[in-house]
Amino acid sequence: MLERLSRFGTEGWLALVILIIAITLSLATDTFLTLVNLFDILNYSAVNVIFAAGLLVVLIAGGIDISFAVAASVVQYVVVTLLIQMGGGNWAIGIALSLLAGACLGALNAALIYHLRIISIVVTIATFNLFFGLLMFVTGGVSIYALPDWLSRRVILFEAETQAGWAEITLPVLVMAVTVLATWLLLRRVTIGRQLFAMGDNVEGARRLGINLGAMHYLAYGWLGACAGLAGLMQAHYAREVVPNALYGRELEVLAAVVLGGARLGGGRGTLIGAILGLALVSVTQNGLNLLGISPYAFRMIIGFIILVAISLSGDTIGRLAAWMGARTAGGTR
Repeated sequence: MLERLSRFGTEGWLALVILIIAITLSLATDTFLTLVNLFDILNYSAVNVIFAAGLLVVLIAGGIDISFAVAASVVQYVVVTLLIQMGGGNWAIGIALSLLAGACLGALNAALIYHLRIISIVVTIATFNLFFGLLMFVTGGVSIYALPDWLSRRVILFEAETQAGWAEITLPVLVMAVTVLATWLLLRRVTIGRQLFAMGDNVEGARRLGINLGAMHYLAYGWLGACAGLAGLMQAHYAREVVPNALYGRELEVLAAVVLGGARLGGGRGTLIGAILGLALVSVTQNGLNLLGISPYAFRMIIGFIILVAISLSGDTIGRLAAWMGARTAGGTR
């Protein structure tokens, strides 16, 4: 049985854990399996999945970035301010500005990491504090509530009336799906995606193959920056306000979920389905704690425990355990 389970790898174990938690919560509360609650989880998680898609590209390329959530806060504040000064703008202008501004912030990280040969974690810790400190200094921590009409007007893609209320799927879910598809195409269907995997797996080997390492850095961090900018715009649309510190702290939540989904911190490995399942586990657990009335301070403790268990039960570990059990069984039949 262990050998059969090991074939599913990290994604299979994550799906199993999510299923167990979902069954437990459905028995413990009447509201978890309602369409309203499930759609709420989906709408809320859309921003994190957009983050995760960009972060996965950086991790596969062998880097790490913890500044993306703060970068998203900077982008949403700058873009909304520009749109207001332009007279409101529209979705096309808002998305274009968000992608451009986010990519520029990502390119700044790439430039510092590649040209100055500074470790990525050090650079992004610095830019995390730089971005957040500059944002709070310039804005004074003041939020923007008077958004352009098109941005503050909720775009509902699907809705259904239930006994628990109206269940809705909103625009961020569609943007999430498009972002995931684009990232999948980048990583799995074009040559440049294979070059990102190669660089993350073996930098020197990639250099000898003639891969442009500088271009790969700008692509990876620029892609994450663009995703962060888009996520920031979707967060503003979802919340219908711009709060400078609204996304503060999301970076560790998303990073833990993506690593939990099988992305290797050393680079060269990771899947979108694993990242999405990792985020699903985090979101379902957080939602369940809220429904059960458990203190939010317990969230990080429980998530930490789940991460340890899930990583311990990864495909590699299960494979070794299955081999050990097989050897024990063979030894016992002699």
